[in-house]
Amino acid sequence: MTKPIPSVDDRTPTRHGVLRAAAKMAELLPQTPLLPLELPNGALIWCKAESLQPVGAFKIRGVWHRLSDLDEAARARGVVAVSSGNHAQGVAWAARKLGIAAKIVMPNDAPSVKLASTRELGAEVVLYDRPGGEDRDEVALRLTYESCATLVHAYGDPWVIEGQGSCGIELLAQMQCDAGGPPTRVVTPCGGGGLASGLALALPDAVIVPVEPEGWDDVARSLASGTIQRVAADAPKTACDALQTPATYPINFEVMTAHGLQGISVSEAEVRNAQRYAFSKLRLVVEPGGAAGLAAILAGKVPTDGRTAVILSGGNVDPAAFAAVISEV
Repeated sequence: MTKPIPSVDDRTPTRHGVLRAAAKMAELLPQTPLLPLELPNGALIWCKAESLQPVGAFKIRGVWHRLSDLDEAARARGVVAVSSGNHAQGVAWAARKLGIAAKIVMPNDAPSVKLASTRELGAEVVLYDRPGGEDRDEVALRLTYESCATLVHAYGDPWVIEGQGSCGIELLAQMQCDAGGPPTRVVTPCGGGGLASGLALALPDAVIVPVEPEGWDDVARSLASGTIQRVAADAPKTACDALQTPATYPINFEVMTAHGLQGISVSEAEVRNAQRYAFSKLRLVVEPGGAAGLAAILAGKVPTDGRTAVILSGGNVDPAAFAAVISEV
């Protein structure tokens, strides 16, 4: 679905907005680390560990920018969001900190660790049947209209895009200091394109490479065809639950197209290999979706040049599932 989102379609995300969001984040939280990583071929890349955010993912950036800009009347009416888990936790965290009631529409097959964390943060979880084909956006819009709440979309929202771009502003300063210059290329996991769009605004001189799981590469196909494409109804199962978005939104598509982004996809095996490599070399727990960018680099699908950066976007993974991945031989 790519229906307009009430109240946000007359606003365009800008780099000025990204800088404003970055200033907010600097006041709220410490920067996530930028870690050097040597690849098996000896090349060096730089890893932005967004998995170490308080909610375990970069999503807190866009949510904080969005919710902190709401006026008192809007805060009193509450917010509604849709998420498989990471955006949900970001909304719940920010809403609790700002004293805002939050309802989160989540799939009934979302990882239990993400469902539990969202509830623990005080949000009301409304489940929908993803395998049954329910339209999650329709569920969220209904809840929004019922209570006159603000819909905080996971990626199709200008504030959210700008907030995710704050990651790129941090990365720019860190690379200047540690890598001897700005990033030439940033490889990022991609679901609906919120982070990729924000990075494109934040880093207009860098090549931004969105990476999706095989069979869920609607953004790559959209950018290649020039029109928004949807994920197929019979899309394969993927461990990358954070990247299972049905289609990008026009607001994201326009930013990514304007900046010339081209996407690629990775296999489930390549994702697992990246999870193991991050754990072995960086001692980091990275969820499948959060490891997609690193998977593309390790698979040789993206070139590196010494100032290539990758976003490790999330670390919210089921402990048993992660243990099984890292124990693979």
